[in-house]
Formats: sequence, C-alpha cells, structure tokens
Amino acid sequence: MKSFALLAVAATLTTALGALAPRDGLAQSFPSKPLHLVVPYAAGGATDIIARAAAAEMTKTLGQSVVVENRPGAGANIGAEMVARAAPDGYTMMMSASSLHGINPFLFSKLSYDPNKDLQPVIVLASIANVLVVNPSVKANSVQELVALAKAQPGKLTCASSGSGSTIHMSCEMFKQKMGLDISHVPYKGSGPAIADLMGGHVNIMFDNIPSAVQHIRSGKLRALATTGRTRNATLSDLPTMIEAGVPDYESTVWFGLVAPAGTPAAIVDRLNAAGREAAQAPEFSKRLSELGYGIVGDTSPQRMAAMIQDEVKRWEPIVKSSGAKSD
Repeated sequence: MKSFALLAVAATLTTALGALAPRDGLAQSFPSKPLHLVVPYAAGGATDIIARAAAAEMTKTLGQSVVVENRPGAGANIGAEMVARAAPDGYTMMMSASSLHGINPFLFSKLSYDPNKDLQPVIVLASIANVLVVNPSVKANSVQELVALAKAQPGKLTCASSGSGSTIHMSCEMFKQKMGLDISHVPYKGSGPAIADLMGGHVNIMFDNIPSAVQHIRSGKLRALATTGRTRNATLSDLPTMIEAGVPDYESTVWFGLVAPAGTPAAIVDRLNAAGREAAQAPEFSKRLSELGYGIVGDTSPQRMAAMIQDEVKRWEPIVKSSGAKSD
C-alpha cells in the first residue's frame, strides 16, 4: 500500500515536471526567427515613431530582427484584427495606442474582434499629451479667454481633428463637455491636413499631438495655450496644463505599448516584456523620444498595462457616447 502511494506521488511529480518543461524550453528557445511588429497606423505618425525606435533596441536584446510593418486603416482596426487573429507564438506583436482600447470599442459598433479580449497586454513604453493650439488670428491668449470667446459666439469656432473618434477629436469633446461649449468639430484624414488648414486659418483650434505641433509652435505659426497631461510637459514646460488653466479634472494623454495575440504563453509574454524594458532604458531610445515630447514609461508589467486599459475605458466611454461620434 505504501509503495503504491509512493509510486502515485512519483507519477504526479513526473507529470508536473513534464508540464513545466515545455514552458521553460519555450522561453529559452524564443525567439529563433525574426519577429514582426505591426503598426496599425500610417508611417511617420506618433505610433510609428515609437515602434521603430523600440524595434531597433529589441533587435539587439532578442538577437533576432524585429521588423516593423505598417497596416493602417479603419481607425487602426485592420492591423489590430490581423494581430488578434495571428498565431499566439510571440512572433507577431503590435504597437498599440491607448485609443484603440479606450475609444474604438464605443466608436465602432460592428467590430469583428475585441481589442480588450483578443489582444494580450505586454508593456507600455511611452506616452504623449496633446497641446491646445489656435490660429494666431484667434483673439485668445489663454484657455479662459478661449472659453469666453466660445461662449460669446456659440457654434462659430471650429475644432479640427485627425479624424472622427481620434484622441485629438475626443480631447476637444472633453473640453467642450467640461466647459459647456458649442464648438463645431471638423474632421480631417490625418493630423497633417488638419494642421495645414489650422495654420491657413480655415479652422480655429486643435488639440494636436505635441510631437507634430511643437515645430509650428516654435515658429510662431500656431499659438499654444495649454497641454493636456496631468502634469506639465518637459518640451513645452512654460505652458500650463488644462487643469492649471481652469478646466477641472481634465486629462487626455495617449500611451503606446506592445500587445500580442491573446493566448500567447506567459513565458513568451515575460520575455517580450523584459526586452521592452531594456529598450525603454536604452539611451538612444530615451533621447530620441524625449526630444520629440514623449514621456518614457517602460516599467509596466502585463498586469499593470491591463489595468491601464481599464482606466482608458472608464475615461473615454462617457465622452465618446456623449459626443455621438460613430465610425462604421
């Protein structure tokens, strides 16, 4: 009887060790071929910039090439769905933006995938805030002067965006809702055309990403009133935050992080997380992105990134629904 019990225990231990072995072996052998990093936005944008910087550093750490592939379209859903449907083996990942998780589920009513269930969080690498800019002809030198102008002329001021449902659009909607303003939204197909029309005086204001607006601010082609983060931005440190400028509890930032297909083994997710941490700590990565106005994050676990996604859902769901924005 005793020998039978000992045999049973031995068999159980053997089974347990056998179950652990594939996971350990998987982690040790990964990666054994090049990895693909999908960017669900066009080349040259804020997400693409950080993806290419991260890919260069992760290639050094992982010992395999990390190849960036742009798959833009449908508000990032084309690239995101492709990654969600990819094999969960760690060789296909995506540089995601917080808007994909916090805005898209409420903006698109017929998504064929769920960005918050079909994608596995890995690590958040960096973030950026927006900046409220106006054409120099607008008679407002502060946020409160802009609020007064908008209230004196309801419906007359126009707010440009890079597209309906973008964080640039939703930043304006948050401003309107918190201050009770009637400002008309004018969507464009990208930040570039919107900024061009703003500088040309065809629209009045915009909440643009700091990296794409900063050169126009410094040249005097646009007037900056405030940044949208919880704290001041190091690149535009002389500007107040929207909260400091008198807009209560206003915060609109975008973070960028790696995600993998749901079901990717934990050992591989941990390996990618470690490579992401090393990338964020690399001097070239930090210097390049900091100069462009990004804030370096890079110290998040997959679990922390999952919690950040839920924070985005809570922040943007009421704003998107109240705005009435839809994009199907």
